Amino acid sequence: MTDSLKCEQIPYCALAAEYGTPLYIYSQQAMTAALNQYQQAFASLHPLICYAVKANGNLSILRHFARLGCGFDIVSGGELERVILAGGDTSKTIFSGVGKSSTEIEFALHNNIRCFNVESLAELARINTIAARLGKIAPISLRINPDVNAHTHPYISTGLKANKFGIAYQDAIAAYQLATTLPHLKVTGIDCHIGSQLTDLSPLIEALERMLLLVDKLAELNIELEHIDLGGGVGIVYQNEDVPDLAAYAAAVARLLSGRNLQLMLEPGRSLIGNAGGLLTTVEYIKQGEEKNFVIVDTAMNDLMRPSLYQAYHNILNVSTATTDEFVADVVGPICETGDFLAKDRTIAAKEGDLLLIQSAGAYASSMASNYNTRCRAAEVLVNGTDHYLIRRRETLSELLANEQSCLKSV
Repeated sequence: MTDSLKCEQIPYCALAAEYGTPLYIYSQQAMTAALNQYQQAFASLHPLICYAVKANGNLSILRHFARLGCGFDIVSGGELERVILAGGDTSKTIFSGVGKSSTEIEFALHNNIRCFNVESLAELARINTIAARLGKIAPISLRINPDVNAHTHPYISTGLKANKFGIAYQDAIAAYQLATTLPHLKVTGIDCHIGSQLTDLSPLIEALERMLLLVDKLAELNIELEHIDLGGGVGIVYQNEDVPDLAAYAAAVARLLSGRNLQLMLEPGRSLIGNAGGLLTTVEYIKQGEEKNFVIVDTAMNDLMRPSLYQAYHNILNVSTATTDEFVADVVGPICETGDFLAKDRTIAAKEGDLLLIQSAGAYASSMASNYNTRCRAAEVLVNGTDHYLIRRRETLSELLANEQSCLKSV
């Protein structure tokens, strides 16, 4: 986003006038620039950068990253279908997640994915059984839980003993030894992912150091790995965070991997798309309550869950030309929940009919949207310079209700 009133070269007001609100807007140039930062920082290591589809799985966004050479990190069969439809390379796709179904595993094997990031012994056995039935050898990597505190929100922390993700660090060697005995598995790597929105490099480096201790122990047991996957999780600026320096991160990784024949994989999601997107909303009412003021907008928690779910901060700008006096208010949506808020106690200048931009809404916004209160999902637009494209049209009520039917017969 290059101008507070424009996405690239297109005024926000023009986009809202053409497509309506709520409206997700993405900058293609910002996505490209974010990926370039990774590619330049890690250039000497030649990593496979796998965009985390869960952050935002719009087909046009996936297609853009695929054209730029990205692989993909998926967590469901549905996300694999998205990668395929977007022209992504399944041989550069890794399948993460704790609950892979038999159907999803079979689908992934038929489409020759790069590897499964396996998160339990039960999953190891299931993949081996399905691969045997299909006459295939399944490439697998074990996701190890390094028990490193990422110092992030507890809902997005994934690397502690109490979290559901990965195989316990102390059980890792035994798990690898078991994997090597299963005839339809090929052990290819090691993986970890300690959390999301990380603003400090030290947990990432600590996790890598702990992973490399395992790599060395495995080598002593003649279990040689081909790759190491450090996951994603690098944070972005929502408010005033000090985010990790990718060049410093890459230098530390290069130092630790020096002399090792391990391909590096990374799974960035939020850091590629988060700040490339925004959410436009229109002010419906200004309401003065007994204790608080409220700016009531046409966007709600079903469009942007992060503030309600994580108490997350998103900066909000008034992108209308006319200004009013500032006041303190909660910015809230129409949903019948007290938890339906987009900002609390925010100093804002707004009046009825104004257009507001909720910034940093590229990641975990549209991908987490729902139809709560029978609200139709918002449209999505991709901007590239002076061009803009509708990449998801606004859902209609007839579409929303199409799969429902009454089971009651009239009398």
